Amino acid sequence: MEENSITQLTAVLIGAGARGVGAYAQFALDYPYELKFVAVAEPDQLRREKFAREYEIPADQCYESWEQLLDEDQLADIALICTMDKMHYEPTLKALNKKYHVLLEKPMSPDPRECLEMEQAARDNNRLLSICHVLRYTPFWRTIKQLLQEGRIGDIASIQLNENVGYWHIAHSFVRGNWNNSNTTSPMILSKSCHDMDVLSWLMEQPCIRVNSYGSLMHFNIANAPEGSAERCLDCKVESTCPYSAPRFYLSKQYTNWARHFTPELTKENIVRGLRETDYGRCVYRSDNNVVDHQVVGMEFASGATAMFSMCGFTFDQERRIQIMGTRGELRGDDNTITLYDFLTHQKTEITIPAQTSGHGGGDAGIVRSFLNDVRNYSSQETLTSAAASVRSHLMAFAAEVSRLEGGKSIELEAFARELLAGLQPLQAR
Repeated sequence: MEENSITQLTAVLIGAGARGVGAYAQFALDYPYELKFVAVAEPDQLRREKFAREYEIPADQCYESWEQLLDEDQLADIALICTMDKMHYEPTLKALNKKYHVLLEKPMSPDPRECLEMEQAARDNNRLLSICHVLRYTPFWRTIKQLLQEGRIGDIASIQLNENVGYWHIAHSFVRGNWNNSNTTSPMILSKSCHDMDVLSWLMEQPCIRVNSYGSLMHFNIANAPEGSAERCLDCKVESTCPYSAPRFYLSKQYTNWARHFTPELTKENIVRGLRETDYGRCVYRSDNNVVDHQVVGMEFASGATAMFSMCGFTFDQERRIQIMGTRGELRGDDNTITLYDFLTHQKTEITIPAQTSGHGGGDAGIVRSFLNDVRNYSSQETLTSAAASVRSHLMAFAAEVSRLEGGKSIELEAFARELLAGLQPLQAR
């Protein structure tokens, strides 16, 4: 298709943080004939002004809050909503009611009832609500899906999926960072691992019947603070012996770019100031975090197939590894290699996925491109990561967290969903 035959769509951005700007909005700069941003809502003045400059947005269409932006008449075709987890619900409902198609950062909401209400609002307004489950749009996971659909390993009997978070990543995002406390954001099974629940649901292509889960905040708490440690790494006498040292992270060439979460200018002076003044310089054993640092989830599906998911922060690499056991073969995959084993022929087939330029293995750009095509051809049907699909995997995550908090109790998904639905009022009654 020629560039000039593609209809350019317009968008507003609500939340100009790392995901909104770094992951999704970049598509408009790379493919300006497909997407143009015409307004932004962001409370941080520096971020708002920087986005406005890069995307040529006039000052009168730059807003400090999503409320101000969505109080206006509809400004664009699409609303891209990338606020923090607990701030997804209200702007999403308002945008749908204003007749925007909505691309929403995951998770939908830390409240299961809000997830169901957002799904209903999209239906009522005849608008597309897609959730940023970017893994479905990567060449790696799409290849695995295709191999399963081709029957290359027979029927799925069991899946084991490991999410290796990385010791530095869990310290950055889930101990010191924005997703460290479920009271202000979401539990780990949602904020980090709803991707994994979604992938498992997608690969299985059948309802999950029951789940159970175990996990805890085992290490990153005051009980494990080394003798002689301090509130901040820069004041700590034993910092040089700590693998989670903030100065070692953010002042190193390898991880300096992650300091953009607390300073817009990545100079040594600014980074040191951030380590003294922001949560990113706090001791990992003395932060206000409460999300788990490791968790496992067991699942049973309608066919009798099972899945085991394990999330752990205590790994060297940040990666996902999957093993799918079928009745005629086995599939194993890591970040860029898929290996098939055939039980009949003993043939071993390796598939190498080329490196991707877009984040999340190509998923960040992939979901934006797919969403734009879905909007252009919208027909009220469920799309790859529309709200209806996302609600199913979100309910698995919610049930897993209930199970974990109740000592690993088995949660029946049908009864769990029925109880949630019973508590909902019709939208017109609110």
